[in-house]
Amino acid sequence: MRLAHRLFMATPAAIGSKSSLSEALALLPPLYLYRRILRVHRRLDPEMRVLGDSYVKKEFRAHRTAENPLHIIGFLTEWQLYAQKLEGDNWTGERLDKSKLDKMSDQQLGQLFELMQAIRNEGGEEHE
Repeated sequence: MRLAHRLFMATPAAIGSKSSLSEALALLPPLYLYRRILRVHRRLDPEMRVLGDSYVKKEFRAHRTAENPLHIIGFLTEWQLYAQKLEGDNWTGERLDKSKLDKMSDQQLGQLFELMQAIRNEGGEEHE
């Protein structure tokens, strides 16, 4: 994620994308976004916070050396939208867009499935 600072602070109109980036407004630099997400996770149940924090840390570590501007923008945009939804408490019960699912690689779908299983296991342990 070694792009120029102006790319991280670009507005959606400046980038020219009409996707979900328009909802994110200006992108935060990676470190600020990372810290913001971890702060927002403090609102979650302890089990979900541990799961969310470890997942966020893993993903940001894995993308630390990304150099493709489109991948970086997409990564930061989606995480920023995630933080905004958690801050607004309008994330529960929301379904993933089919268009986003169609764009995911097999590896990403596998990660999503693992995350879903981890969430279900956390929920199942509470009921037992």
